[in-house]
Amino acid sequence: MAYTVVSVFPVTVDTEEIKKDLKEKGFDEANIIVSKSKVESGLSGDFHEDEQTKGFFDYVFAHDAEMLDAYRKHSIGRSNVIVYTDDLEQAQRAKTVLNDNGALEVYRRPSETRDTIPEGMTEHEYNGIIAKARHNIYFLGSERVYHSNEIKGMDDDMDSQGSKD
Repeated sequence: MAYTVVSVFPVTVDTEEIKKDLKEKGFDEANIIVSKSKVESGLSGDFHEDEQTKGFFDYVFAHDAEMLDAYRKHSIGRSNVIVYTDDLEQAQRAKTVLNDNGALEVYRRPSETRDTIPEGMTEHEYNGIIAKARHNIYFLGSERVYHSNEIKGMDDDMDSQGSKD
């Protein structure tokens, strides 16, 4: 079974060094995606993502709404490194490399679902490993854009003629 390993890093981390480390550990460059977040300036902290980013997160976390919300929220203004693997062993190795390079803990699985973690894996290793193959329609671009949800425009209502009421 194929896996997608999703990680989030602060923008201060050198993602090219992480990519280099993954390649040195045997991961194919074509299976490593580095995506940096660009946030449009706005007064509110409420942002929405571009369609490509939305499609990626919806596809990867389709069966886990809590992880979807956590990864969406924590990815804003940060960098993501995604690694596609062919099996669970590779996914575990990728997650270890990412964690060793400073991946942020984004989601802590609730205690009642911890029994679903495969034997031999720690919870820290498992979080961020999703049993989904790479899908060419749903991928994360090298740059993501988040737009402010703040409505821009005039404060006063006008009628159809452009005159104030």
